[in-house]
Amino acid sequence: MNSFTELSDKLIESTIEIFTGMVMMDISSAGEPVEKTGTFKKSITGMVGLAGTHKGILAVHLPNEVALAVTSNFLGVDVGEINEDVQDAIGEIANMLGGNLKTILSDRGRDIQLSLPSTIFGDEYAFSSQAESDQIILPFQSPNGMFYVEVELER
Repeated sequence: MNSFTELSDKLIESTIEIFTGMVMMDISSAGEPVEKTGTFKKSITGMVGLAGTHKGILAVHLPNEVALAVTSNFLGVDVGEINEDVQDAIGEIANMLGGNLKTILSDRGRDIQLSLPSTIFGDEYAFSSQAESDQIILPFQSPNGMFYVEVELER
């Protein structure tokens, strides 16, 4: 990977592909990467860790309203509250994005392992890494609101 710009372009393409093909939701890139996300309010974050030649984390941050719409589309049933189904769906989306990131970062991702996906959610929380890392936070627009895909890679 030559640069975060190249990574950014491929991650945008990958995210749109996953949401269009698997979630059946049209999304679009919502502009330039943002510096930081700040505090999340009434949101859910799905994440996977990366280990191997590249170490870091991939996270997808969605406001509850967006997460409910994504889960409803993904599962084909109406979901009205943040529950285990939403946690599983958002974790699976993070897992799919993480799998694509592995392939983007290395030769078919063979030298990178992914952790099991996990989620955090709540009325208000902050998301930050303890490690010295390079990060990119990509904004996306869905029919139900904005969400972010974040990648942090240790230096």
